[in-house]
Amino acid sequence: MGWLVALSVARRGYRDRLLMNAGTSTIQIRKQDSLVDVVELAHARLALFDAAIPWRTFRWYRKQQHMSGSYWSATMQDPVGYESRLEYANLLLLDFDPRVTWILSQPFLMQGDDRGKTRKHIPDYLVAHADHSVCVVDVKPAAKLGLPAVRDSLDWSRRVIERHGWEYRVLTEPAPVMFTNVQFLAGYRREFQFRADEVRAAMRAFTGPMTFGEAVRTATPIAGDAQFARSLVLHLLWKRQLRTDLSYPLSTTHLLEKQ
Repeated sequence: MGWLVALSVARRGYRDRLLMNAGTSTIQIRKQDSLVDVVELAHARLALFDAAIPWRTFRWYRKQQHMSGSYWSATMQDPVGYESRLEYANLLLLDFDPRVTWILSQPFLMQGDDRGKTRKHIPDYLVAHADHSVCVVDVKPAAKLGLPAVRDSLDWSRRVIERHGWEYRVLTEPAPVMFTNVQFLAGYRREFQFRADEVRAAMRAFTGPMTFGEAVRTATPIAGDAQFARSLVLHLLWKRQLRTDLSYPLSTTHLLEKQ
């Protein structure tokens, strides 16, 4: 076991040398078994996060101010954590975004120099897209964006992240109707609840634009039941194989089109 102790000491020494370099922005990535990898942000690649876990533990306790939780992500086929209802809302919209292929909550602790001041920050999400681009996401209430401490921290994060070549986004409260519609569609996001042959048959049957009600009637002979046909159409809307305007409340008169 002596070599494990030596390796641990060497890793801590390397981490300490990086963190002492005021001119270097570093990220600390938590792994299983309490291991922490420290790398210069300039050397960070998505592959470093293959075995990463959230930096903080998501906690639930009585009378806590923020409502933490865990959301089963269709993108990840696994739970993803959130620390507030606002984070949950934006996580759900990320899960609905067809460009998003991977999501990690609280991906790293970033530390660096901001004009002589040492800053530390834990972003809310790290996201990968189908085009292999990477985005760091912070979620903040719009009312707090003007606060000097919040503004300065986010401005520093943006400068450092974008200098590295990753996208940086600050998300606030989503449009209420859009969020309500997507939250409703999320109830139909699990692929294992739908037969692949029926999904394909329904898509073949949708030959042109039609209302939601017409789509359900078209899918009923395939699904064998009007209620399941409705669920099938809602699943296809979640999957973005069908598209419609979600900026107003979803109804049977919504016009649906193939993506």
